[in-house]
Amino acid sequence: QVQMVESGGGLVQAGGSLRLSCTASGLPFGDYDMGWFRQAPGKEREAVSCINWSGSITAYADSAKGRFTISRDNAKNTLYLQMNSLKAEDTAMYYCAAVRAVPFGGCRDEYDYWGQGTQVTVSS
Repeated sequence: QVQMVESGGGLVQAGGSLRLSCTASGLPFGDYDMGWFRQAPGKEREAVSCINWSGSITAYADSAKGRFTISRDNAKNTLYLQMNSLKAEDTAMYYCAAVRAVPFGGCRDEYDYWGQGTQVTVSS
């Protein structure tokens, strides 16, 4: 049974930082491309950042470039998202997702597995 558990969310002031983690079990983590997505109330889910199976290639939404850093540790089956210079508009539920690796072309439309999410709230 595949499980993906996010952690690290919380309440932070604008300009602050958070580090999200996503620990996966029940799947060969190193065979999967991974991504971080978010959904704010009343808005559609959007891709934030994605990373290929080895961690050598990354992609970012324009809103995340220069502020967020995605990384992974395949030995720990864990995906990370370092978020700096947070803004009120970053407030959302953040989800990690996994999809079988193919030649990396950025975040994809469909993923095989999703976590339950971790809430990030940025106060202005």
